[in-house]
Amino acid sequence: MDTSYPREERPPPKRGPPPAAPAPRDHLVWAIFNTLYMNFCCLGFVALAFAVKARDRKVSGDVEAARHFSSKARCYNALATAGSVVLPLLLGALIVTGVIHLSKLAHESVGFFTYQFSGSDDEDQ
Repeated sequence: MDTSYPREERPPPKRGPPPAAPAPRDHLVWAIFNTLYMNFCCLGFVALAFAVKARDRKVSGDVEAARHFSSKARCYNALATAGSVVLPLLLGALIVTGVIHLSKLAHESVGFFTYQFSGSDDEDQ
């Protein structure tokens, strides 16, 4: 036996089944937030339904169905969040643009509404 250098005693690696893939996320908290606070076209409620289905399938052990429902919950949550952020910004931009346009229109038409009758009767004769 060769003892000329120190050896590290390591146990041999255990052989067995490959590590299982992590359980899919169910996005339940995000769906509850979208349902309560940012419910655009009921997409938050739909996301909540798929999140609950994903959690139920994960608990029952059906990982593939849980991944499928988790993916759908994530898509509906993203749509609900995007719609709830983009639409108010778009509405605000439309209001600001409308106010600017109306103020320019009112400023240009001041001459039309401030027509003054002159005191001279030269035009009548």
